[in-house]
Amino acid sequence: MNTAVVWGALAVAAFNAAPALYGAWCWQRGAQSRTFWVLLRIGQLAVLVYVIAIGVLAATGRYSSEHLFYLYALLPVAVAFIAEQFRVASAQSILDARGLEGARAVAALPEAEQREVVGAVLRREMGVMVLSAAVVVFLALRAAQTAHGF
Repeated sequence: MNTAVVWGALAVAAFNAAPALYGAWCWQRGAQSRTFWVLLRIGQLAVLVYVIAIGVLAATGRYSSEHLFYLYALLPVAVAFIAEQFRVASAQSILDARGLEGARAVAALPEAEQREVVGAVLRREMGVMVLSAAVVVFLALRAAQTAHGF
């Protein structure tokens, strides 16, 4: 069972490394990508499946003797949740910096300014989520390192 837990953690790391690397490349270039968001959601789904598998193991009486493993294995869920909150807050910070109340205020702007604001919001959101995916990769690799003892 130990190897399955390790391989699961490595899979989570791989599924989150893809959006972290691709998203960082897109962010650096200032490009928007629907592919990034799909990869990110797949990575988040991988985290969820892994956490459920760890829960099933615990429910059947199989525990890791290394308690730090659970911190590394379960913390990515919290990271993803907090990152989503930061993503929303980052969009609002762009609007606040420009003195805009919300989406209706953006819609009232000339088209060129609308594109600029929307682009800035999307870039900031992508940056936040790239960082969260990178943190999940680190945590998943640490989970794989501490997965002995099942």
